[in-house]
Amino acid sequence: MAQVELNVEIREKSGKGVARKLRAAGQLPAVVYGKDLDSTAIVVDPSELEGAISGEAGLNTLITLKGAAGLDGKVVILKAAAVHAIRRNMISADFHVINLKKKSIFMVPINIIGTALGQKEGGSLQLVRNDLEVLCLPTEVPQAVDIDVTALEVGDTIHIEEVVAPAGVELVHDVNFTVITLNIIKEEVEAVDEDELEAIEGEGEDGAEGEAAVEDGDAAAE
Repeated sequence: MAQVELNVEIREKSGKGVARKLRAAGQLPAVVYGKDLDSTAIVVDPSELEGAISGEAGLNTLITLKGAAGLDGKVVILKAAAVHAIRRNMISADFHVINLKKKSIFMVPINIIGTALGQKEGGSLQLVRNDLEVLCLPTEVPQAVDIDVTALEVGDTIHIEEVVAPAGVELVHDVNFTVITLNIIKEEVEAVDEDELEAIEGEGEDGAEGEAAVEDGDAAAE
């Protein structure tokens, strides 16, 4: 699991007005919380944070906080981030302190391996879940959960209990939900009976005769 450091500062004041001023100054208001730790308001450099989570581990990157009294050395993950509706930059962030020696739940993306047999026959592979919940030590969070689909045929499905978890990782689930399906996508064709078909064809013939009559009349006028 990737580990990086992030410089933070304690902010004494909070509120929308304060957060707005911080963002205008190029800083990102954030909060750190966790077991046996009071929620603490901090300030971080947004570009530094974006760089910290830009690796393959993404939001599961282990971040060691530096600089702030009481938080220095704490290991956190980015639990949530609010993004500006138009500019799409982060406008606030929540960090959760974790215990490196205790298993926690993380969201991990699915990685499809291979091309299914059914896809070669015109089937469409549908990923019902993009991410799966896993329980493991923070230092053993996989970058992805691999699922081999090469043997899937049209009509087959893969449920969570059929997914092979990486070593040291438990897949968290209460029900045996569907993860992947492989089906044929049928085009909808509107049925037309013979009487309707004859009526349609008759209208086409009438239209052709009418157009010809108009052309004949124009020619006579000339």
